Amino acid sequence: MKISVEFPSVAYREGPAKVLALATAIEAIGYDDLAMFDHVVMGYATESRRAPMYPTQMPILEALVTLGFIAAVTSRIGLSTEVLVLPQRQAILVAKQVSTLDTLSGGRMRLGVGVGWQQAEYSALGEDFSRRGRLMDESIDLLRACWGEERIERRGERFHADAISMEPKPPNGAQLPIWIGGSVPAAFRRIGELGDGWMGSVIGDDAQVRGAIDEIRRYAVEAGRDPAAVEMQAMLAPPPRDADGKSFYRDLDRVVRRAEEVSALGFGWIAVNCTAIFQAGARSVDAIIEQLDALHARLRDAVG
Repeated sequence: MKISVEFPSVAYREGPAKVLALATAIEAIGYDDLAMFDHVVMGYATESRRAPMYPTQMPILEALVTLGFIAAVTSRIGLSTEVLVLPQRQAILVAKQVSTLDTLSGGRMRLGVGVGWQQAEYSALGEDFSRRGRLMDESIDLLRACWGEERIERRGERFHADAISMEPKPPNGAQLPIWIGGSVPAAFRRIGELGDGWMGSVIGDDAQVRGAIDEIRRYAVEAGRDPAAVEMQAMLAPPPRDADGKSFYRDLDRVVRRAEEVSALGFGWIAVNCTAIFQAGARSVDAIIEQLDALHARLRDAVG
């Protein structure tokens, strides 16, 4: 079992040195992957839109810049986004940013992407929320081209690459892992056809989760791909929105039981949410490190 840690932006409140201390501790403890959550802005509620699902003033460090900061002080741990809202970003620029991160980290990048849910964020960045699904497919194809092709020629709905080159190529080339988030049929189709893995927020009963996995694998077969090659990652719990959610990481027995359940469903990766650990009572970087250390030992004993 691979274990990813979603890094808490709230660590910045103790200063840049503590951000690096947390990152190096996560690597030293033995976790496999460190992931950054992505939002550029949060919208306020207005007469025409509801409040976002997260607090409007929630602090969120920019994902790719923070991974570059962390890459400089780590050497082994994988680096990923969980998930980058790809269609609201300029895809050719993302290709360059991720290629540079992969190059300077020695091939440690895993790009998790999703279509997002916040129309206000798309508007602020000058992109069309209604086209986000089509832009996602176009962007993934363009990323692969930038990472793998010497002469890049693409003309799509949003992006035009007219006889250009992008160097250096990342160490992983066009095979740099692209994992896709989402829990709707369109996401399952995209994962099966285009993704190296599913970054799932697993909700619903076991039958629903197995149905989602079967759907992803069916799309992979229809696309002529090996369904077993599409990997699976699950958050141990969704981002907390109530008292019960905020207490999840206080009970390590409960966390371990959930990891065992997820493993039994066929997931090869699990994700631990450090922001939820903070919300559960670990209110400092040192306290988060202590909790992560104890949790890692328990998870390895339970699921390997």
